[in-house]
Parts: sequence; C-alpha cells; structure tokens
Amino acid sequence: MDTIDLIKRLHQHRAWVNRNLLAAADKLTEEQLRASFPIGQGSIWKSLLHLYAAEYVWLESLLGTEEGLAPGDLPGKLPGNQLGERPLSTLSELRQNWSALEQRWIDYLAGLKPEAVDETVFRKSASLGRFGSRRSDVLLHVATHAHYTTAQVVNMLRQSGVEKLPDVMLIAMARMEAV
Repeated sequence: MDTIDLIKRLHQHRAWVNRNLLAAADKLTEEQLRASFPIGQGSIWKSLLHLYAAEYVWLESLLGTEEGLAPGDLPGKLPGNQLGERPLSTLSELRQNWSALEQRWIDYLAGLKPEAVDETVFRKSASLGRFGSRRSDVLLHVATHAHYTTAQVVNMLRQSGVEKLPDVMLIAMARMEAV
C-alpha cells in the first residue's frame, strides 16, 4: 500500500466511523445528546460538532482557504457568521452537512497526487496566527484527531447507558467489507 492509498484508507475509516457515531446519536434523547461530561468538548453533541468542524476547516486549508470557518462558527459573536449561516442545531442538519462535506473529501482525495503530500499548506487561527504544515501531516492529523475524539464520544455514549456501542475500529470495517 502506498502513501496515497494509506491516507485514503484512513479517511474511508474516518467517514465510516462518523456515520456510525451519528447512527448511535440518533438513538439518544435530546437530554442524553446534550448532557454535560467532563471530557471531550463537554457533550456528545458538542463533540460531534467539533469533529465536523475540524474536518471542514482542515479540508478548506488543504484547498487553499487559510481562514476557513465551518458553517455556523462563531455563534454569539455574529448573528450567524461571516458566511451568513446560523449554527447547526439538529442531528438532521449535522448529518446533511457532514454528508456533503464527506463528498468533498472523497473528491479531494481522488485527485491527491504523490508529489503533493510534501507541499506546505497554510492556515490561520486566532491563537497561533498563520502557520504552515505539510499536506501529509494535515491529512494524517484529520484522521488521528477523529480517532481521538471518537474515543471520547464512545466513552460519553457508554456513560449515557448505551448498551450497543457503535463499531469504530478499522478492523471492524475491514471485517464487514470481507463479508
């Protein structure tokens, strides 16, 4: 497996996990979804939004938009945001936006060339200012960040009393594909 194939596989896994997390969240009450936890982003809902937003802003960076904001970013600071959108507030909205974002990721990864993985991409953040990262590091970061945050969401699901936790391991996806 070459570098590009490995990156694509990790992102295929990330997308599969996202779908599984959303399916698990569908079975929760609104109270469970938004209950406070001392881990992750503070709730299952906020952690799912964080996963989505991270995937959004990093894809924007990979595409050359240094100051990318996820739709609905900066709630409370502006009526919606500079994109003129209001924050996502329901699982249905999140699922719809995440599905569209995943298609953008699929399209991006389909065009990824080996010579591009060592290029520098830039991003601006309020805390770090403008910084550059190797494209391959950004692509790996998005996948590993998703794994880390997924573990937090699964822990919150467990603490919420969910008995059948979502499959999130790459090997589980591989076994399903083999059937």
